[in-house]
Amino acid sequence: MKIAFFSTKSYDRESFLKHASDFGHEFSFLEPQLNRQTVALAEGHQAICSFVNDPLDAPTLKKLSDLGIQLIALRCAGYNQVDLEAAKNLGISIVRVPAYSPEAVAEHAFALLLTLLRKTHKAYNRVRENNFSLEGLTGVNIYEKTIGVIGTGAIGKSFCRIAKGFGAKVLAYDLFPSEDMKKIGVTYLPLEEVLSKSHVISLHCPLTPETRHLINSKTLQQMQDGVALINTSRGALIDTKAVIKALKTRKIGYLGIDVYEQEEHIFFKNLSEEILQDEQISRLMTFPNVLITGHQAFLTREALDQIALTTLRNITEFEEGKPLTNIVAIS
Repeated sequence: MKIAFFSTKSYDRESFLKHASDFGHEFSFLEPQLNRQTVALAEGHQAICSFVNDPLDAPTLKKLSDLGIQLIALRCAGYNQVDLEAAKNLGISIVRVPAYSPEAVAEHAFALLLTLLRKTHKAYNRVRENNFSLEGLTGVNIYEKTIGVIGTGAIGKSFCRIAKGFGAKVLAYDLFPSEDMKKIGVTYLPLEEVLSKSHVISLHCPLTPETRHLINSKTLQQMQDGVALINTSRGALIDTKAVIKALKTRKIGYLGIDVYEQEEHIFFKNLSEEILQDEQISRLMTFPNVLITGHQAFLTREALDQIALTTLRNITEFEEGKPLTNIVAIS
């Protein structure tokens, strides 16, 4: 099949071309984000491959359908950016990569936490200026702290295992508690109790209408003063305005985010020569206890390899008329 890849970077090209000869598909790597203006670039292809911040709303899907596109292969796990009802009505199949390297995201979440608690990012900058002072670098142990994990899917489970390895007490909230996690000592509690009893809260749940702004002014008040909040899942799980207020009052002691609710206009772009127009993320970056990375958690060699392989298998299944292993079910 001839596939148009949108929002592609050098690492996408490298990982997919590495396996190209094993599948026989033809690739067109396109740098622009997929949207209503760029959708015409899909002309002449049988399928498209899009990423997490490519908005697949009803008008874009209609244009793709008019171009003969019958398959959209998401090279990501989340699909909240897709109008599933519109895709169903147009007869477009949606496939995704449900799990590539859960450890990659979980390890990055823990890296954010460790960096914040031990202030290694500040120490790095100091030492590069020949400043070896330890003033202001006092950190906090993870050992014997209580870590709350919201969502224990594949990534949440990996994060729990890491936290247990550090000697932390792990509490979790999930609509479907894992027996495997219970066996390693994870305690499942109602959301309110997890929030109130944890020194650290790490988010690992999908973005749905029910979880949108899960972290808001009300749930923040249920947390301990000085809580560390980590989000490597979806940006809109957090109400950014409420979090800024909580940082100002020191309700939140540390904030580490790899995702942001308005990230589609910022992340994956080099804006170093531009004036950043987003006032909320600009405000977040003024806090000394905030660490932001640009949707980097998935970016390991191992994860990219699995993303490419799973995506290409998904496309081949469609081409050969086989049942789609990773189809996004549309009710």
